[in-house]
Amino acid sequence: MAAGDTDEAAPLLASSPKISPQNSRPTSMVMKRAKSLIPAHLVAEAMSSLNGVDLRWSGPITPTEMHYVEQYVLTKYPQYCNGLLIQDETFNLSVDPPSPENTTTESGSPSSISHLLADIDKAQLLPSRLLETLTRKSTFSGNFVSIPEIQAQNRALRNCGLTGDHYAVLFVPNLLSAMTMIGESYPFFKGNCYLTILREEVDCIRDLALAKESKVIVAPESWMDLRIRGSQLSQYFRKKCKYSPKGLFCYPVEVGGVRYSMHWVSEARRNAWHVLLDATAVDFAAERMNLALHRPDFVVCAVEDFGAERGKKITCLLVSRKLFE
Repeated sequence: MAAGDTDEAAPLLASSPKISPQNSRPTSMVMKRAKSLIPAHLVAEAMSSLNGVDLRWSGPITPTEMHYVEQYVLTKYPQYCNGLLIQDETFNLSVDPPSPENTTTESGSPSSISHLLADIDKAQLLPSRLLETLTRKSTFSGNFVSIPEIQAQNRALRNCGLTGDHYAVLFVPNLLSAMTMIGESYPFFKGNCYLTILREEVDCIRDLALAKESKVIVAPESWMDLRIRGSQLSQYFRKKCKYSPKGLFCYPVEVGGVRYSMHWVSEARRNAWHVLLDATAVDFAAERMNLALHRPDFVVCAVEDFGAERGKKITCLLVSRKLFE
């Protein structure tokens, strides 16, 4: 980009909105310090990655292009981002020398991935309402489950592409109730994390994780966009931690008609994270999901209640049996 172009772009970039740590985020979190200006050479790099844009481009930046530039720089050069909502200033969990038996690695070799998956499969739910209910249903499934209940459970499993051999199904009043039960039973502690992309009004797990001194990370929905190179979400999955599993990752399948990839379930689990999938916005009357290859640890979905008035739905919580058996 020429010197004249730099002078032209600088006022526009300098006038881009900045996030105020005091007003726009919960006071229980801390914003990372942000730099006020994106360098012109990074703007040029971001623009050159757009399809159909000439590398000699020197015209004004449109609002859509400016949004893309900000997202590009956010993911590839986090030092220029407007901040990440986390519990403290850093995410370096490897403060103490890790012990070899419980340390996760960033190696992508098949042996290391198998080791990480074995570790997260060993994790068990804490004593809670959820664990008590799961254990009772699993032990006495033939005696205390009605036929309509079995039919609804089968619909939930079929809609998600899962089987009763690997998942138990419970009925809950709503998404908030399911989140509460998961937050109470998940083994949070000082040293592991809760990484969430759910909206705050339904995400009660944040407070439950903080109460157990776990690190809470609130990420923007834009991190789930596979089109942006060098995903910040992938970087957080790969962060070193002296504990395995590293914690719980929670995200929605669909927001405002935008469907997000199931790739994030597999990537999180490969890097020693448990996964909670919010599928309550999915219309199973039009399509089904195939989660058999991804195997999230928790799924919250809604199925139609054929025994009630038309349009009424039942909220279902699917839990991997490895967490409680």
